[in-house]
Amino acid sequence: MLSRIFFACALLALFCACSPLSWWWMDHKFRQYSENSLNLLDMMVRERLLNMDAEVNTEPFPHHLYNQASRASAEVKLAFTVQILREVSALFEEDDSSSSWQEITVDHFLNIVNKQADELQLCVSTSDRPSRRLHSYFRRLSHSVFGQMGHRIEAWERIRREVKDHLIRVDRLVSSLFTSN
Repeated sequence: MLSRIFFACALLALFCACSPLSWWWMDHKFRQYSENSLNLLDMMVRERLLNMDAEVNTEPFPHHLYNQASRASAEVKLAFTVQILREVSALFEEDDSSSSWQEITVDHFLNIVNKQADELQLCVSTSDRPSRRLHSYFRRLSHSVFGQMGHRIEAWERIRREVKDHLIRVDRLVSSLFTSN
């Protein structure tokens, strides 16, 4: 009995010691990383493609999934954010040889996105399963854009714009954790 109480107290102490550090990272570093990732995406844009009107049927933006996440607990919001960041990383790890982006910029962008996901993952219990609907959305997005346009520059620009919208929404979602406290 005494060992159980000691174990529970040790876990509580460990959780309390780590939790403020994680919240500090989310409040300060996540915002900095988020801003950097958006700036890198802006650097990747091709000026001549800004006004392109390619006839591509892309998946509609999953506003309903973000709305559900925004009403959920802090842990669910973070798990949703981690999954978005992982899905974005997977999109950018496809064959981008025809994207015309500088490889160093893409690598730096992926490092930032993966760092955000890794740090936020520390605040999420391992029992949370990724959303199948969110994964399906990203898979359909990839298939619709790359399937219709190939891996051409225009396709990558379409993906870049979609990803930017997601990163802006994710930033708002994580920021809401601090404005509601």
